[in-house]
Parts: sequence; structure tokens; C-alpha cells
Amino acid sequence: MALDAETFDTLLEAVRRFVAERLRPLEAQVEADDAIPPDIVAEMRDMGLFGLSIAPEYGGLGLSMIEEVRVAMETGRTTPAFRSAFGTNVGIGSQGLVIAGTPEQKAEWLPRIASGEIVTSFALTEPDVGSDSGSVKTRAVREGDTYRLSGTKRYITNADKADLFTVMARTGEAAGGRGVSAFLVPRDLPGLRVGPPEKKMGQKGAHVCDVHFDDVPVPAANRLGEEGEGFRIAMQVLDRGRLHIAAVCVGVAERLIADTVAYAAERRQFGKPIAEHQLVQAMIADSKTEALAARALVLETAASKDCGNDVVLESAAAKLFASEMVGRVADRAVQVHGGAGYIADYGIERLYRDVRLFRIYEGTTQIQQIIVARETMKRGG
Repeated sequence: MALDAETFDTLLEAVRRFVAERLRPLEAQVEADDAIPPDIVAEMRDMGLFGLSIAPEYGGLGLSMIEEVRVAMETGRTTPAFRSAFGTNVGIGSQGLVIAGTPEQKAEWLPRIASGEIVTSFALTEPDVGSDSGSVKTRAVREGDTYRLSGTKRYITNADKADLFTVMARTGEAAGGRGVSAFLVPRDLPGLRVGPPEKKMGQKGAHVCDVHFDDVPVPAANRLGEEGEGFRIAMQVLDRGRLHIAAVCVGVAERLIADTVAYAAERRQFGKPIAEHQLVQAMIADSKTEALAARALVLETAASKDCGNDVVLESAAAKLFASEMVGRVADRAVQVHGGAGYIADYGIERLYRDVRLFRIYEGTTQIQQIIVARETMKRGG
């Protein structure tokens, strides 16, 4: 499903103005406060940003994948924490429900997710389980119509604000992902406790926390899909999420390039703007070329996904290339700005720290390399 061209263009322009006029002026404040102002979150709800990927029948905008990544590129042109405020509702926090939910589950939760009334989180990572996501230790033991859920999840985005968690837990004795099931777990169930936000290198204002489950009674009706299907659901969720993150990386890179070009045109050394020095031009050229390549890969992959094609390989490749690309672009931006790039006033050092996370979450660069290689070999080249 997709919006008509005129409606989508209106939405994209509204997001572009929102980023430029409302979000960018607040970047330093969000960094200092480690929080996004509530009135900004309310404006995001009013714009429909929490329901970008949810079908109109549940109150969302029902964007196609190519529309979603174009919006993500625009939201990437400011501090990533702003996008994270609604990002879990659009991606990993809602898509398990969208993919595998029953009509009853969807009717109960999706309208409130789309409106932003509730915030969602995706709980897969554990203290001893990160890249090896099929080895989750959190357990769900069935007792009649209830599962007793016990374990700890780590680095869970938006957990401090979440009302609903999609939790991966082991329900069987089968090794690896075959024994993992997915559950919708409301925050208010007894035995569920959220830890304090972690102190992080960057992306201030976007919080991650531990989530503890101490014999939490989860109704069997809250299981997503059948027992043992959780790992498959999680991987489908991450495929879409990785493409979205790749698009955000493109947006951040474009912001960094624009800031770098503006600074290089004004800053003078050796009697002329540094933009006229060829070694500075080389850094700008490399950044622009890589950003264009990443944009093209993301848009092509999104279009292919909208056509119903298998894009496991391409989504992993897009996330791999775009997240590594934006790290290089940020590094060059600091270099072109020189000492100013290292000083907080210009915001370049903040984005330099912010983008480092993109190479880690929703699958590290190394995991993406494994997926790309595995899928390439499956396809025979």
C-alpha cells in the first residue's frame, strides 16, 4: 500500500520543515537534558509519525517501504534520538505484530501504536546473547492458558517509555532459534521491571534499559504465531528494520555533508576558503559519492521489497554499507572542521558519536557480512 503522490509529497515536505524548524534548533538541548521535550513528541503523534508503517485500517499511514525510507532519510537530518522516539513503533516494536499477529491482537494494539498512545519495544538482546540471537535464555513455561516468563533483556530501546514489549523467549528444548517463541508482553503485568537508562556514548535522548521478567504471567493469547516461530518472526522484523536504519544513515550523512560544505566555504586558510583546497575537496567528494551510493542502494532495495521480492541479502548489504559509510562521512566532517569539529558548539562531534551506534544495533557490521555472504552463496553469486 502507498499514498497517492500528492499526499506523500505533502507529508515529506511537512517532515522536512519539522526537522529544519522544530528539531534542529533543539539538538543541543536534547544532548544536555538527555530527553526529548514532551511537546515535540506530541507534535510527532499529530503528524502520524508513530504510525508510518501501520495500515490505515488501524489508524496508520500505511506507507510503502520506499515511502518509509524516504521519510527516514529526512528524519536522519537531525539528532537520531528524535527518530528513535517513534522509531520502535514504526519498526521493530510493531512489525512482529504486523507480520504474525492475529486479527484480535492487531485490533487490540495497532490503533494505539499507530496513534502513539502507547510506545513499543523489541526485547531480544540479553546479557549473554547479542549477535547470536538464536541462543536466548529467557524462558516461557506454559501452565494452562498462561506462560510464566523469566529472564533479563539488555539494551532495550525505549524500554523506559514502553507500554508493550515484543519479547523473544525459549519455549522448547530445541537448540538455537527453533526453540524460540515471540510474545506480546504489556508493561503492567506483575513481575516485569524496567531498569534505569544506561549512560551511552551518543544518541542522548534515546534511552536503552534492562528489562527484567520475574515469573511474569503472560496469557497464551499473547503469543505471536506458533511456538518455535519467534526467531523467524524476529529475523523478518530485523530485515525491515535494517533497511530503515540504512535510510537514516543516508540522511545523517547528507546533513553532515551539507554542514561540511557550508563550513568549508566560509573558513579561510592560506588566503582562500578551505573549500578551494584540493585535499579538502577530496574529502567532500568521497563523502558525497559514498552517500549517493548508499541512497541508491536503499531506494532500489525498498522498491524491490515493495514488489514482494526477497531482500534479505540487499537489506543486510544496505545496512552494512550505509552504517559504515556514515561513520566515514562523520570522521571526514570532523577533519574538515578541524578544531571546530572537536568542539561541542558546532554539533559535528555530537553526530560523530551518534552515528557510531549504527554499526552495532539491529545486527553488527560483522553479522551483516555473514548474511550477505551466506545469501550470495545461496544464490550462486
